[in-house]
Amino acid sequence: MSSRNTRRIAAALLAASAALGTTALPATADSSQQARRSHVEISAVQYDSPGRDDRSNRSLNKEWVEITNDGRRAVNLDGWTLTDEDGHTFTFRHYRLRGHESVRVHTGEGRDRDGHVFQDRRHYVWDNRSDTATLRNDNDRRVDRESWGRGHGGGHHRR
Repeated sequence: MSSRNTRRIAAALLAASAALGTTALPATADSSQQARRSHVEISAVQYDSPGRDDRSNRSLNKEWVEITNDGRRAVNLDGWTLTDEDGHTFTFRHYRLRGHESVRVHTGEGRDRDGHVFQDRRHYVWDNRSDTATLRNDNDRRVDRESWGRGHGGGHHRR
């Protein structure tokens, strides 16, 4: 009789565990959907400024990296960084990227506005031959990375 009770208790525990496991699945799926809603990535890079590289502000600002939020919810980019292989780092300050929108990070000087921010540099950042743009969040976690160079084509990279 004792072993029969033990088997019944074990069967009840297994059934309860299975039911809890089934209940937990939608919560996990919901969490992954939430992560997708706030997905931010490097969507395009114009690393070779069109025309002559004369280091004019106009030419510098034709060199850019585009960051896109594919999710529905806005993402606060304050403290996020964009870095090249040589360690040139741009830090976002007070920028909120709305859902399904993009922002271009231009190399030269300019006034930040919706869809455009400026690194305020007087020299090119992105190497035309090969380089890597790395986007990190405010916790220094790598969010995305785009590389170009040998075999990647020239001038402009789009996913």
